[in-house]
Amino acid sequence: MKNFFKQLYLNNFFFYCLMGIIFLFLLAFFFPMFYSASWYLLFVLLTFTVIDVILLFSSKNAVTGIRNTPEKLSNGDENDVTIYLQNKYSFPVWVKVIDEIPFQFQKRDFEVKRKVNANEKDSFKYFLRPTERGEYLFGKLNVYAASPLRLISRRFVYEDQKMVPTYPSYVQLRKHDLMAFSNHLFQYGLKKIRRIGHTMEFEQIKEYVQGDDLRTINWKATAKKNQLMVKQYQDEKSQNVYMVIDKGRVMKMPFNGLSLLDYAINATLVLSNVILKKGDKAGMFAFSKKVENRIVAEKRLSQMQQIMENLYNIKTDFFESDFSRLYVDVKKHINQRSLIILYTNFETLDGLHRQLPYLKGIAKSHLLVVVFFNNTELNDLIQKKATNIQEVYDKVIAEKFAFEKRLIVNELKKYGIYSVLTQPENLTLDTINKYLEIKARGIL
Repeated sequence: MKNFFKQLYLNNFFFYCLMGIIFLFLLAFFFPMFYSASWYLLFVLLTFTVIDVILLFSSKNAVTGIRNTPEKLSNGDENDVTIYLQNKYSFPVWVKVIDEIPFQFQKRDFEVKRKVNANEKDSFKYFLRPTERGEYLFGKLNVYAASPLRLISRRFVYEDQKMVPTYPSYVQLRKHDLMAFSNHLFQYGLKKIRRIGHTMEFEQIKEYVQGDDLRTINWKATAKKNQLMVKQYQDEKSQNVYMVIDKGRVMKMPFNGLSLLDYAINATLVLSNVILKKGDKAGMFAFSKKVENRIVAEKRLSQMQQIMENLYNIKTDFFESDFSRLYVDVKKHINQRSLIILYTNFETLDGLHRQLPYLKGIAKSHLLVVVFFNNTELNDLIQKKATNIQEVYDKVIAEKFAFEKRLIVNELKKYGIYSVLTQPENLTLDTINKYLEIKARGIL
């Protein structure tokens, strides 16, 4: 009996009918002719309500619901969740689905209404975009079924307490998976890279075809074969590439719901995959007050899984970052010349100058690429037409900050430090492009 009342819900239509009958009783106070009709309608309403109860509670699990979620959610991407419904009644039912979505999404009005015909199945999808890594707990899947009478609903509960972890954006990982092998990179929005020379890692001798570099002709093989033969080279492999993530205060700034830190984490995951596919060794670590989350550069089969788990577990309180500790750690632990891609952010030239001695120290032994971000909010402010004095002041200040970003690029270039100034949404493509450019130019 207790479960019966937990499952029983009166619909709005029942209350509308009851309000109409009450109104007739009120009219009967002035017009006695409505008095008997009011009792008759009340009796009819109660009778149909009992019939509706019998129809809905005649079987135990007449309506079933299943929530199908991914094994893990992709941070910053749209993830689809599918709800499957099955009606085992011999009549069509109107269902209202209320899924208890994890509190991180702050969706308190989720409700989907469907009509499911007799003895048929139905399904629908909805999408969730997480903006934080971590554990997301789904609550109950509530399915409220109503018969054609629509007076009451019966509640069915499924899929209680299901935890789904949110990992760095593996959706982008799949999207860019073929990029490491493709020679036609325009479709990904990447610029064409001019190969200034070739690296000296010999691959094979092959027949000359139009377009081959004449400087690579192998005259001994040409004499033996009595036709032009050329040496073919390939990009040097097994080079160390480390991605360093600043998880300090400057990376807390949000864009489109994601922090700069999470943008850097997503880009690191995708770039690691490209690096390994190109035959290089991928490693990473993060730093703030101290250096943590270290993975030594390797190209073993389990490397991507280790990097993904490591990125998932990055946690920070967004303290001020200690670049001196970063310099000492790189000096101590990275002995072989490596490509170091540093994800950080500098808003002013003074902020760069405070850390420049440590960046110059790292660049002496390694090829350093500093990746930092354009403030897209400032770009919107710059492009907006000023209509009053206050907006003119705001626009001038925004242009000053934007100009300082370009000055930072020139300042880094002065000391032989490469840089990538990008917008958060273009971070992944721009960093992949810079890595491929460095590989093509053979400057590592």
